[in-house]
Amino acid sequence: MLTLSYIFLVTIFWISNCEEQYCSIESVGHCKEEKKTNIYNKDLNKRFNKYYHALEEAEQNYKPCNNTNNGCYKDVIIRDLKTFKQKGINKDLINTSKNRGTFYQIIGGNVYRQTDCMFPSRCAGIEHFLLKLAPDLPDVDLVINTRDYPQTCKHFGGPLPIFSFSKTPEYYDITYPAWSFWEGGPAISLYPRGLGRWDEHRVSLDKASKNAPWSKKEGKGFFRGSRTSSERDNLVLLSRSKPDLVDAQYTKNQAWKSDEDTLYAAPASEAPLESHCKYKYLFNFKGVAASFRHKHLFLCQSLVFHVGDEWTEFYYDAMVPWIHYIPIPKDADQIVLEEIMQFAKENDELSKKIADQGKDFIWNNLRMSDIVHFWKKLIRRYSKLLTYKPSLDETLIRIEKKERS
Repeated sequence: MLTLSYIFLVTIFWISNCEEQYCSIESVGHCKEEKKTNIYNKDLNKRFNKYYHALEEAEQNYKPCNNTNNGCYKDVIIRDLKTFKQKGINKDLINTSKNRGTFYQIIGGNVYRQTDCMFPSRCAGIEHFLLKLAPDLPDVDLVINTRDYPQTCKHFGGPLPIFSFSKTPEYYDITYPAWSFWEGGPAISLYPRGLGRWDEHRVSLDKASKNAPWSKKEGKGFFRGSRTSSERDNLVLLSRSKPDLVDAQYTKNQAWKSDEDTLYAAPASEAPLESHCKYKYLFNFKGVAASFRHKHLFLCQSLVFHVGDEWTEFYYDAMVPWIHYIPIPKDADQIVLEEIMQFAKENDELSKKIADQGKDFIWNNLRMSDIVHFWKKLIRRYSKLLTYKPSLDETLIRIEKKERS
């Protein structure tokens, strides 16, 4: 693996040594022009100094996680369950939590659920994993939140054992893998049943990335999505003033009423995930909570700019800024966005290196088997915190395995 220092030295050497091995007699004039226009000068160093420092610090401190036995994600489970370790989880806490999520039981290797589910496809995505694991799990009661937003804030009341797919450090919720790994992700015209089927997207995006290697990707930023957060506005506005640098446009969502909802422009067409792979730089913003597209972008083997760091899913903490992606502050204005884009463009080899490392992490450590393993470890450790023995609630319905058409 190339180190930052090595790349830096090679760059300086190339710039200061326009000799025969780099320049034939026939192209001396061209070589002198290259030296004149590409010189790695002090002004450029100063301009990007903070980014080089961040890269060097990240590389010096980085220790790849060992995902044997789901090792990359064990700290997330320990952290989230630590809140309940001292006093345990009693029946009263479960009953108090029920109105904030969907109540499940695993009893005798079978899965049971309350009759109604707010989002049936999301419940189906959760149940795919519960049904797969139930025969090997202890009896347990679970309150699983299928809303986008977490439910138990640290500033309002005590902790409740509610499972949520995404949260910030301000919440007690227990993080579980999102339903959209199987079913029930954002439903748009391109994915009417929801994003879902991570196993299938892995294959299609890997193929798309191979069809668009780094050298053939278009050297601009790309974003398509609805205006679920104003944090996305500055990139869209930058795209309008500098379309050669970035192509960022708003699409319709279910709440769209007029062009005002797409920042006073006609909504753009939705873009298949695979089409993102033809661009070198992809932007990920939070939506209502963490963005469902996050993991997909990395499989394009493009450089991911991840905006903001508050909202996380279970695997986020194992990914390291400046190693797997380039972080951008959530309040970045157009000047900051343009500057960091220029940094990436003018440091192409570094950008490719980060893109490769991001792809490798997701490809190797976020397989469907890793999702299943995380669920298993999470529920087993959680079950040990229950201070009572669960018994079947006769009002629940038994969930049977269904073949997905």
